[in-house]
Amino acid sequence: MSASRAGHQRMEAVVQEGYGESDVLELREIDIPSIGRGEVLVEVRATAVDNGVWHLMTGVPYATRIFGFGLRAPKQPIRGLDLAGVVVALGADVSGFDVGDEVFGTGTGTFAEYAVSRPELLAPKPSGVTFEQAAATPNSAFTALQALRDAGRLVTGQRVLVIGANGGVGSFAVQIAVALGAVVTGVCRGTNTAMVRSLGASDVIDYEIDDCTDGTRTWDLILDTGGNRPVDALRRALTPTGTLVIVGSETDGRWLGGTGRQMSAQALSPLIRQNLVGVMAKPNRHDLSVIGALLASGEVVPQLGDVFPLAEAAAAVDRVRAGDARGKVILVP
Repeated sequence: MSASRAGHQRMEAVVQEGYGESDVLELREIDIPSIGRGEVLVEVRATAVDNGVWHLMTGVPYATRIFGFGLRAPKQPIRGLDLAGVVVALGADVSGFDVGDEVFGTGTGTFAEYAVSRPELLAPKPSGVTFEQAAATPNSAFTALQALRDAGRLVTGQRVLVIGANGGVGSFAVQIAVALGAVVTGVCRGTNTAMVRSLGASDVIDYEIDDCTDGTRTWDLILDTGGNRPVDALRRALTPTGTLVIVGSETDGRWLGGTGRQMSAQALSPLIRQNLVGVMAKPNRHDLSVIGALLASGEVVPQLGDVFPLAEAAAAVDRVRAGDARGKVILVP
Protein backbone atom coordinates (compact mmCIF):
# COMPACT_ATOMS: atom_id res chain seq x y z
CA MET A 1 0.00 0.00 0.00
CA SER A 2 1.25 3.46 -0.88
CA ALA A 3 -0.25 5.69 1.80
CA SER A 4 0.62 9.05 3.28
CA ARG A 5 0.76 7.35 6.68
CA ALA A 6 3.50 5.02 5.40
CA GLY A 7 3.70 1.67 7.14
CA HIS A 8 0.56 2.42 9.15
CA GLN A 9 -1.94 -0.44 8.69
CA ARG A 10 -4.40 0.75 11.32
CA MET A 11 -6.77 3.70 11.27
CA GLU A 12 -9.28 5.53 13.43
CA ALA A 13 -12.93 5.10 12.47
CA VAL A 14 -16.34 5.83 13.97
CA VAL A 15 -17.95 2.43 14.59
CA GLN A 16 -21.39 1.37 15.80
CA GLU A 17 -22.28 -2.16 16.86
CA GLY A 18 -26.03 -1.66 17.26
CA TYR A 19 -28.83 0.77 16.46
CA GLY A 20 -29.54 3.71 18.75
CA GLU A 21 -28.97 7.40 19.35
CA SER A 22 -25.62 9.07 18.78
CA ASP A 23 -24.06 7.47 21.85
CA VAL A 24 -23.76 4.23 19.85
CA LEU A 25 -21.01 5.90 17.80
CA GLU A 26 -17.55 5.06 19.10
CA LEU A 27 -14.12 6.11 17.85
CA ARG A 28 -11.92 3.03 17.52
CA GLU A 29 -8.68 1.93 15.96
CA ILE A 30 -9.33 -0.77 13.36
CA ASP A 31 -7.61 -2.23 10.31
CA ILE A 32 -7.40 -0.11 7.19
CA PRO A 33 -9.84 -1.68 4.71
CA SER A 34 -8.41 -3.77 1.91
CA ILE A 35 -9.40 -3.14 -1.69
CA GLY A 36 -10.29 -5.53 -4.44
CA ARG A 37 -10.44 -5.44 -8.20
CA GLY A 38 -11.93 -2.21 -9.50
CA GLU A 39 -11.70 -0.43 -6.12
CA VAL A 40 -9.85 2.63 -4.87
CA LEU A 41 -8.56 3.38 -1.37
CA VAL A 42 -8.85 7.02 -0.38
CA GLU A 43 -7.24 8.76 2.57
CA VAL A 44 -10.20 10.78 3.82
CA ARG A 45 -9.49 14.46 4.45
CA ALA A 46 -13.13 15.39 5.09
CA THR A 47 -16.57 13.78 5.10
CA ALA A 48 -20.11 15.10 5.56
CA VAL A 49 -23.02 14.42 7.91
CA ASP A 50 -26.69 14.49 6.95
CA ASN A 51 -30.04 13.15 8.16
CA GLY A 52 -29.41 9.90 6.30
CA VAL A 53 -26.64 9.18 8.81
CA TRP A 54 -29.13 9.51 11.67
CA HIS A 55 -31.61 7.14 9.99
CA LEU A 56 -28.97 4.45 9.44
CA MET A 57 -27.57 5.01 12.94
CA THR A 58 -30.95 4.54 14.61
CA GLY A 59 -32.44 2.07 12.13
CA VAL A 60 -35.54 4.29 11.93
CA PRO A 61 -37.73 4.09 9.96
CA TYR A 62 -37.69 0.32 10.33
CA ALA A 63 -38.06 -0.03 6.56
CA THR A 64 -34.34 0.79 6.27
CA ARG A 65 -33.54 -2.43 8.14
CA ILE A 66 -35.85 -4.52 5.97
CA PHE A 67 -34.26 -3.09 2.81
CA GLY A 68 -30.94 -4.74 3.59
CA PHE A 69 -29.14 -2.51 6.07
CA GLY A 70 -29.38 -5.11 8.87
CA LEU A 71 -32.30 -6.20 11.04
CA ARG A 72 -30.69 -6.15 14.49
CA ALA A 73 -27.47 -4.27 13.79
CA PRO A 74 -26.06 -2.41 10.78
CA LYS A 75 -24.26 -4.63 8.29
CA GLN A 76 -21.87 -1.75 7.58
CA PRO A 77 -20.66 -0.64 11.04
CA ILE A 78 -19.06 2.59 9.81
CA ARG A 79 -21.33 5.44 8.78
CA GLY A 80 -20.69 7.98 6.04
CA LEU A 81 -20.92 8.19 2.24
CA ASP A 82 -19.52 11.55 1.13
CA LEU A 83 -15.77 12.02 1.00
CA ALA A 84 -12.94 14.17 -0.22
CA GLY A 85 -9.36 13.04 0.02
CA VAL A 86 -6.28 11.61 -1.65
CA VAL A 87 -5.96 8.35 -3.57
CA VAL A 88 -3.49 6.07 -1.76
CA ALA A 89 -3.98 2.69 -3.48
CA LEU A 90 -5.57 1.29 -6.63
CA GLY A 91 -7.05 -2.15 -7.20
CA ALA A 92 -6.57 -4.12 -10.39
CA ASP A 93 -8.31 -2.81 -13.53
CA VAL A 94 -8.65 0.74 -12.18
CA SER A 95 -7.87 3.45 -14.72
CA GLY A 96 -8.20 7.21 -14.78
CA PHE A 97 -6.66 7.79 -11.35
CA ASP A 98 -3.17 7.70 -9.88
CA VAL A 99 -1.89 7.49 -6.33
CA GLY A 100 -1.70 11.04 -5.00
CA ASP A 101 -4.73 12.36 -6.91
CA GLU A 102 -7.06 14.64 -4.95
CA VAL A 103 -10.62 13.41 -5.41
CA PHE A 104 -14.17 13.79 -4.14
CA GLY A 105 -17.28 11.66 -4.41
CA THR A 106 -18.86 8.83 -2.45
CA GLY A 107 -17.51 5.73 -0.75
CA THR A 108 -18.22 3.17 1.95
CA GLY A 109 -17.74 3.93 5.63
CA THR A 110 -16.28 7.41 5.22
CA PHE A 111 -16.36 8.35 8.93
CA ALA A 112 -12.80 7.07 9.04
CA GLU A 113 -9.24 7.94 8.10
CA TYR A 114 -9.46 5.69 5.01
CA ALA A 115 -12.41 4.54 2.92
CA VAL A 116 -13.02 2.37 -0.13
CA SER A 117 -14.66 3.70 -3.26
CA ARG A 118 -14.88 2.91 -6.99
CA PRO A 119 -13.59 5.03 -9.87
CA GLU A 120 -17.08 5.71 -11.24
CA LEU A 121 -18.01 7.30 -7.89
CA LEU A 122 -15.02 9.65 -7.80
CA ALA A 123 -13.96 12.76 -9.69
CA PRO A 124 -10.94 15.07 -9.50
CA LYS A 125 -11.33 17.70 -6.82
CA PRO A 126 -11.34 21.17 -8.43
CA SER A 127 -8.18 23.00 -7.43
CA GLY A 128 -9.99 26.02 -6.02
CA VAL A 129 -12.22 23.95 -3.75
CA THR A 130 -11.17 22.90 -0.23
CA PHE A 131 -11.45 19.32 0.97
CA GLU A 132 -14.22 20.41 3.35
CA GLN A 133 -16.19 22.05 0.54
CA ALA A 134 -15.71 19.05 -1.72
CA ALA A 135 -16.86 16.64 0.99
CA ALA A 136 -19.99 18.74 1.52
CA THR A 137 -20.99 18.30 -2.08
CA PRO A 138 -21.68 14.79 -3.49
CA ASN A 139 -24.97 13.45 -2.12
CA SER A 140 -26.58 16.84 -1.49
CA ALA A 141 -25.62 18.09 -4.97
CA PHE A 142 -26.69 14.80 -6.59
CA THR A 143 -30.07 15.16 -4.89
CA ALA A 144 -30.52 18.80 -5.86
CA LEU A 145 -29.44 18.28 -9.48
CA GLN A 146 -31.53 15.17 -10.09
CA ALA A 147 -34.56 16.65 -8.32
CA LEU A 148 -34.51 19.82 -10.42
CA ARG A 149 -33.30 18.54 -13.80
CA ASP A 150 -34.80 15.05 -13.92
CA ALA A 151 -37.77 14.83 -11.56
CA GLY A 152 -38.71 18.50 -11.84
CA ARG A 153 -37.83 18.89 -15.55
CA LEU A 154 -36.78 22.45 -14.88
CA VAL A 155 -37.04 24.82 -17.85
CA THR A 156 -35.24 28.16 -18.12
CA GLY A 157 -37.39 31.01 -16.84
CA GLN A 158 -39.53 28.92 -14.50
CA ARG A 159 -40.31 30.12 -10.99
CA VAL A 160 -38.90 27.71 -8.42
CA LEU A 161 -39.59 27.55 -4.68
CA VAL A 162 -36.93 25.83 -2.56
CA ILE A 163 -38.14 24.95 0.94
CA GLY A 164 -35.24 24.52 3.33
CA ALA A 165 -32.98 26.71 1.23
CA ASN A 166 -30.37 27.10 3.97
CA GLY A 167 -29.71 23.37 4.41
CA GLY A 168 -27.40 20.92 2.67
CA VAL A 169 -29.64 19.99 -0.27
CA GLY A 170 -31.46 23.32 -0.29
CA SER A 171 -28.35 25.48 -0.57
CA PHE A 172 -27.19 23.45 -3.58
CA ALA A 173 -30.70 23.51 -5.08
CA VAL A 174 -30.87 27.30 -5.02
CA GLN A 175 -27.54 27.63 -6.83
CA ILE A 176 -28.18 24.85 -9.34
CA ALA A 177 -31.65 26.19 -10.15
CA VAL A 178 -30.17 29.64 -10.80
CA ALA A 179 -27.46 28.07 -12.97
CA LEU A 180 -30.21 26.31 -14.96
CA GLY A 181 -31.96 29.63 -15.57
CA ALA A 182 -34.71 29.61 -12.94
CA VAL A 183 -36.06 32.49 -10.86
CA VAL A 184 -35.71 31.18 -7.33
CA THR A 185 -37.52 31.89 -4.08
CA GLY A 186 -36.00 30.37 -0.97
CA VAL A 187 -37.77 29.48 2.27
CA CYS A 188 -35.80 29.55 5.53
CA ARG A 189 -35.70 31.03 9.02
CA GLY A 190 -35.18 34.78 9.16
CA THR A 191 -31.65 34.46 10.50
CA ASN A 192 -30.64 32.72 7.27
CA THR A 193 -32.22 35.04 4.71
CA ALA A 194 -29.00 36.92 3.89
CA MET A 195 -27.20 33.64 3.24
CA VAL A 196 -29.96 32.37 0.94
CA ARG A 197 -29.97 35.65 -1.01
CA SER A 198 -26.21 35.35 -1.42
CA LEU A 199 -26.77 31.99 -3.15
CA GLY A 200 -28.76 33.70 -5.90
CA ALA A 201 -32.36 33.59 -4.67
CA SER A 202 -34.39 36.49 -6.06
CA ASP A 203 -36.70 36.41 -3.06
CA VAL A 204 -36.62 34.82 0.40
CA ILE A 205 -39.56 33.89 2.64
CA ASP A 206 -39.12 33.72 6.40
CA TYR A 207 -41.29 30.75 7.37
CA GLU A 208 -41.67 32.09 10.92
CA ILE A 209 -43.50 35.12 9.52
CA ASP A 210 -45.10 34.11 6.21
CA ASP A 211 -46.71 30.89 4.98
CA CYS A 212 -45.47 30.06 1.49
CA THR A 213 -48.41 27.67 1.04
CA ASP A 214 -51.27 30.09 1.77
CA GLY A 215 -52.14 30.23 -1.94
CA THR A 216 -51.41 33.91 -2.48
CA ARG A 217 -48.39 33.02 -4.64
CA THR A 218 -47.72 30.07 -6.89
CA TRP A 219 -44.61 28.51 -8.41
CA ASP A 220 -43.97 26.28 -11.43
CA LEU A 221 -41.73 23.95 -9.42
CA ILE A 222 -41.51 23.38 -5.67
CA LEU A 223 -38.61 21.51 -4.11
CA ASP A 224 -39.41 20.43 -0.55
CA THR A 225 -36.18 19.41 1.16
CA GLY A 226 -36.83 17.39 4.28
CA GLY A 227 -39.94 19.17 5.48
CA ASN A 228 -43.22 17.87 6.81
CA ARG A 229 -45.77 20.18 5.21
CA PRO A 230 -48.95 18.40 4.06
CA VAL A 231 -49.09 17.67 0.34
CA ASP A 232 -52.44 19.46 0.08
CA ALA A 233 -50.86 22.64 1.42
CA LEU A 234 -47.93 22.40 -0.99
CA ARG A 235 -50.32 21.92 -3.90
CA ARG A 236 -51.92 25.31 -3.10
CA ALA A 237 -48.56 26.91 -3.87
CA LEU A 238 -48.24 25.17 -7.25
CA THR A 239 -49.48 26.43 -10.58
CA PRO A 240 -52.31 24.27 -12.04
CA THR A 241 -49.79 22.16 -13.96
CA GLY A 242 -46.82 22.67 -11.67
CA THR A 243 -44.48 20.04 -10.21
CA LEU A 244 -43.82 19.21 -6.56
CA VAL A 245 -40.62 17.29 -5.85
CA ILE A 246 -40.24 15.84 -2.35
CA VAL A 247 -36.58 15.03 -1.74
CA GLY A 248 -36.88 14.18 1.92
CA SER A 249 -39.25 14.23 4.82
CA GLU A 250 -38.89 14.08 8.57
CA THR A 251 -41.82 12.68 10.57
CA ASP A 252 -42.17 10.55 13.68
CA GLY A 253 -43.31 7.49 11.74
CA ARG A 254 -41.18 4.58 12.93
CA TRP A 255 -42.08 2.22 10.09
CA LEU A 256 -42.13 4.42 6.98
CA GLY A 257 -41.02 7.79 8.34
CA GLY A 258 -41.33 10.54 5.76
CA THR A 259 -41.54 8.06 2.89
CA GLY A 260 -45.26 7.73 3.55
CA ARG A 261 -45.78 11.32 2.39
CA GLN A 262 -43.83 10.66 -0.79
CA MET A 263 -45.82 7.51 -1.54
CA SER A 264 -49.17 9.21 -1.02
CA ALA A 265 -48.11 12.12 -3.24
CA GLN A 266 -47.04 9.79 -6.05
CA ALA A 267 -50.29 7.81 -5.74
CA LEU A 268 -52.30 11.02 -6.13
CA SER A 269 -50.27 12.40 -9.02
CA PRO A 270 -51.89 10.39 -11.88
CA LEU A 271 -55.32 11.65 -10.80
CA ILE A 272 -54.56 15.38 -11.05
CA ARG A 273 -53.01 17.86 -13.46
CA GLN A 274 -50.16 18.69 -11.14
CA ASN A 275 -47.10 16.44 -11.05
CA LEU A 276 -46.16 15.11 -7.59
CA VAL A 277 -42.95 13.09 -7.35
CA GLY A 278 -40.39 11.87 -4.85
CA VAL A 279 -36.73 11.42 -5.62
CA MET A 280 -33.73 9.63 -4.11
CA ALA A 281 -30.24 10.55 -5.26
CA LYS A 282 -28.39 8.09 -7.49
CA PRO A 283 -24.64 8.72 -7.54
CA ASN A 284 -23.12 8.33 -11.00
CA ARG A 285 -20.03 9.41 -12.92
CA HIS A 286 -21.80 11.73 -15.38
CA ASP A 287 -23.57 13.81 -12.75
CA LEU A 288 -20.46 13.97 -10.59
CA SER A 289 -18.65 15.47 -13.61
CA VAL A 290 -21.48 17.99 -14.05
CA ILE A 291 -21.25 18.94 -10.39
CA GLY A 292 -17.45 19.16 -10.57
CA ALA A 293 -17.74 21.58 -13.49
CA LEU A 294 -20.19 23.77 -11.54
CA LEU A 295 -17.75 23.85 -8.62
CA ALA A 296 -14.80 24.65 -10.86
CA SER A 297 -16.67 27.50 -12.56
CA GLY A 298 -17.80 29.01 -9.26
CA GLU A 299 -21.48 28.74 -10.23
CA VAL A 300 -21.94 26.52 -7.18
CA VAL A 301 -20.11 27.18 -3.91
CA PRO A 302 -20.66 24.60 -1.14
CA GLN A 303 -21.97 26.16 2.06
CA LEU A 304 -20.28 24.83 5.18
CA GLY A 305 -21.89 24.60 8.57
CA ASP A 306 -20.05 23.42 11.67
CA VAL A 307 -16.82 21.44 11.26
CA PHE A 308 -16.12 18.71 13.84
CA PRO A 309 -13.14 16.42 14.39
CA LEU A 310 -13.80 12.72 13.79
CA ALA A 311 -13.79 12.07 17.54
CA GLU A 312 -16.88 14.29 17.87
CA ALA A 313 -19.00 12.44 15.30
CA ALA A 314 -21.84 12.02 17.82
CA ALA A 315 -22.01 15.79 18.37
CA ALA A 316 -21.98 16.36 14.61
CA VAL A 317 -24.93 14.00 14.09
CA ASP A 318 -26.82 15.69 16.94
CA ARG A 319 -26.13 19.08 15.35
CA VAL A 320 -27.70 17.97 12.07
CA ARG A 321 -30.65 16.36 13.82
CA ALA A 322 -31.36 19.56 15.75
CA GLY A 323 -32.35 21.16 12.44
CA ASP A 324 -31.83 24.52 10.73
CA ALA A 325 -28.15 23.94 10.03
CA ARG A 326 -26.53 26.50 7.74
CA GLY A 327 -25.07 24.39 4.95
CA LYS A 328 -23.39 21.04 5.53
CA VAL A 329 -21.94 19.73 8.76
CA ILE A 330 -18.44 18.34 8.19
CA LEU A 331 -16.22 15.78 9.93
CA VAL A 332 -12.43 16.00 9.59
CA PRO A 333 -10.25 12.97 10.49
